[in-house]
Amino acid sequence: MGERFLAPPWGVPWSPQRDTEGTEPMAQARSIKGTAVAPGLAMGPVHVVRANPERVPTWSVREDEIGVELARLERAIDVVSERLEERRQRIAKQTGEKDAEIFAVHRMILADPMARKRLEEQLREERLNAEVCVQALIERLVEMLGGLEGDNVRAYGADVADPWRAVLDELMNRETESFVSCGEKFVLAAAELTPHVVSMLDRDRVLAIITETGGRFSHGAVLARSFGYPCVVELPNLLSRLEQGMRVIVDGDAGTIQLAPNEADVDAFLERRSRRVAWLDELKADALLPAATSCGRAVSVQVNIESLRDLDTFELEHTDGVGLLRTEFLYMERTQFPSEEEQYRLYRRALERMSGRSLTLRTLDIGGDKQLPYFKMPDELNPALGWRGLRVSLEWQDLLNVQLRAALRASAHGSLRVLLPMVTSIEEVHRVHQIFDRVRAQLGEQGYEVAADVPVGVMVEVPSAMMVLDSILEDADFVSVGTNDLVQYLLAADRDNPWVSRLYDPCHPAVIAGLDRIADCARRAGKSASVCGEMAGDYATALMLFALGFDTVSVSPHFVAEVKHAVRCIDGAALDSLASRVRGARSGTEVRAELEALRARLHAHPREDGATGVGGEPSGSTAR
Repeated sequence: MGERFLAPPWGVPWSPQRDTEGTEPMAQARSIKGTAVAPGLAMGPVHVVRANPERVPTWSVREDEIGVELARLERAIDVVSERLEERRQRIAKQTGEKDAEIFAVHRMILADPMARKRLEEQLREERLNAEVCVQALIERLVEMLGGLEGDNVRAYGADVADPWRAVLDELMNRETESFVSCGEKFVLAAAELTPHVVSMLDRDRVLAIITETGGRFSHGAVLARSFGYPCVVELPNLLSRLEQGMRVIVDGDAGTIQLAPNEADVDAFLERRSRRVAWLDELKADALLPAATSCGRAVSVQVNIESLRDLDTFELEHTDGVGLLRTEFLYMERTQFPSEEEQYRLYRRALERMSGRSLTLRTLDIGGDKQLPYFKMPDELNPALGWRGLRVSLEWQDLLNVQLRAALRASAHGSLRVLLPMVTSIEEVHRVHQIFDRVRAQLGEQGYEVAADVPVGVMVEVPSAMMVLDSILEDADFVSVGTNDLVQYLLAADRDNPWVSRLYDPCHPAVIAGLDRIADCARRAGKSASVCGEMAGDYATALMLFALGFDTVSVSPHFVAEVKHAVRCIDGAALDSLASRVRGARSGTEVRAELEALRARLHAHPREDGATGVGGEPSGSTAR
């Protein structure tokens, strides 16, 4: 095909570093403007989900669906009432009628005609789903009785609300069960973008994700891009405008959604998607070519994966290996800790699939918003600065021992590297090496075959590790930068906190200086340096990282083809010039301007037919 930068015919290039104000939405009618988080186009029925277990989902009920919604409410009340009666009878037999009286009272509360009339009136007048109406009733009861004098009265207020809470739980559980089991594909809508929302369905059932709040660099956004879902956040009053099952069009490039599109809108969408598919097919056709600049400098483009199932979702031949296997998802998908044998079989199967390419296995990285349902973590005021990553593994060394045993046994079947998360000091690296050597010796004594060389690297995501990296690299075999956390720690800006998320700026000069320092330390130590964080997924930013001296990036599989193609469209002199300019930038705005100028030059790269391009989008812009 020749080297050229393909220009999709539908308009503005997407970038996680740019605002989308001024981009033209797909269509004007009933369009809501938000913030683009992950690129792509999608169309389908919407389903409103809970962003977290405490949040009650809200949606509008169509006039002709009011009867159905009332029937759903009545069924939930009847189910809870039957359970209360079963409980009353059981307790009466076990301890006597007196102790069972409370359940009879709860049934009477659910049968209160005034409460039920109020629920029906609100549902009919406001056309809101049953969950919201029941939640409003609970809040009125708590407020009304909770403000009265006397502990007994306030306790009675809690009792009055309790059966209605059971009705609310029944409504939400039934809705979730029906939603999960139906097998249809949906655009997921929620109040906020969280990992729970992104991961609640199998990937082939999610068309896109839209939310009222959320940041571009939140954990939920990271997962959405990793999974290849078009995603738009910060959509004002989104949920109040939606009805379950309403068809919507999501434009993850312009950051817009369109409600209830008409026939002309649908035709325009299908035409645009058809052009996108053709462009992506053409771009991926030469993804087998190596990532090397026009002057011959070779770099490596690897992939991040969440689980071993991800190996079936992309062409492994297009990549230079797996730069980050997040093993915590192996743990999170289970009801108990996976055994050594179970982990060994999974790691072995993954290594055999790699056909000689390297696989970098990150040891268990839990804590913060990554919790195991069967492992109680402490409640912390600031989990981001708390007990997580390597700190957990060194405290509970049985976890690390089992994982290292499984990994080292599997190392005989491929090219394995081990990566340590949340490293803060050389002492932690020394402790891991001691454990590593002990485990290797035990396996040898037990007759297991282990690869002669299993490199152990460190993730740099904490400023302290960055500042003492020269010392750490004396004992570490390679370094991989987790920019997602490094940026928030350097700038003291929690990427999941809406009050400060706009301060989270990967283009901040302090971040550029930190990355420059890391690449320089690795170069002087003769060690490989990669970036596996979200910054690497944007092709222009990936080129900046190569310019600063990194030899590898590890990105979502959806972004590989474009990153490799961008590398082939630039030469060493252009990279050197880019590095000089971003090192001298005094603000994030100046760095972003350099990246925009780079995109413009790449988009104008001459094609074989003599034409010039006008735009490009990351290969994560999957048509769905």
